[in-house]
Amino acid sequence: MRAVIAAAFVAFVLSLLTTPLAVRIFRALKAGQPIREIGPQTHLGKRGTPTMGGVVFILATVIAYVTGHLVLLNMPGKEGRSDGFTITGLVLVGLFVCCGLVGFLDDWIKVRKKNSAGLSKKGKLIGQIAVGGTFGVIALNFPRTVHGYKDFTLTVGSEYLSLSRDIDWLYTGKIAAIVIFIFVIMSMSNAVNLTDGLDGLATGASILVLMAYTMMAFWQYRHWCPDYPAARSGAYCYVSRDPLEIALVGAAAAGALLGFLWWNTSPARIFMGDTGALGLGGLIGGMAMATRTVLLTPILGALFVIITMSVVLQVISFRTTGKRIFRMSPLQHHFELKGWSEVNIVVRFWIIAGLGVLIALGVFYSDFLRAYG
Repeated sequence: MRAVIAAAFVAFVLSLLTTPLAVRIFRALKAGQPIREIGPQTHLGKRGTPTMGGVVFILATVIAYVTGHLVLLNMPGKEGRSDGFTITGLVLVGLFVCCGLVGFLDDWIKVRKKNSAGLSKKGKLIGQIAVGGTFGVIALNFPRTVHGYKDFTLTVGSEYLSLSRDIDWLYTGKIAAIVIFIFVIMSMSNAVNLTDGLDGLATGASILVLMAYTMMAFWQYRHWCPDYPAARSGAYCYVSRDPLEIALVGAAAAGALLGFLWWNTSPARIFMGDTGALGLGGLIGGMAMATRTVLLTPILGALFVIITMSVVLQVISFRTTGKRIFRMSPLQHHFELKGWSEVNIVVRFWIIAGLGVLIALGVFYSDFLRAYG
């Protein structure tokens, strides 16, 4: 637990202290966020605000992750039995960094061309598929065998669909599992990207989701089948590959975002850009796969799902009937055009995100408690 807390603290401090430096650097590079003319007119005042702030919290997370491992190496007992950097860490941090790189390319094109077009939809799609496919293959291979009462051969991803853990009768096979992995990464990265439209909105919602994943991963670590004595009698336990590693990455990312939020909340001094949004979505999708909670993710990320569906429904309605359901999509802009203040929208949407997280945590823990009921 100390390693997880240390990682979160280091990430928070790094992000809090280095974000103002990033603001000055990106302003000097004239890396201002292009604003769409067709959007809410209140956004025009944000023109020139530095973007690509995701670089800050991605780097802070990576450094804090390494720091957490240094703490583990100097700890006695169970937590001190660190095997060093793991495939799980590689997959999660790799998704965060590589999805962030796709977003960075998109942001850089926007800045260079001085418009909001950025990377083409096809180019972004290819990048997301390449990243998801690469790490999906890694996640479904490179098993770790843990010796004990009985051997557990564990991979980061799973060939089963999962809710609170793998569902035995929902077997998919390796190829389908990789396809599902890609779909989850693409869905979450685009969902977070769509949510990132108001100061602090995606940042705050992502903190809530990542904190929930950290809690679930640490619970899995405390009830890990290879270490859990009751597993000998078939009692309820978890087989995620490296649960402490998952908690470490989640805590580091949440801490980094918390430090970034200090400067990203309204009025934002810097935007995360697609660099941060795509990176966060990739990480959240990876956390869902690694914790074996794929089917729980739509509840945990309820706000991301709602905002994404507002875009889907808007497009379907306009193409089939010529009419729009919302004044503008994504949904947060609809409420802006209705006259809600940006701060009101963000806080109320954070509440929705929090409710989704609470319901998901309830499902996750009730499943465990029911097994002992």
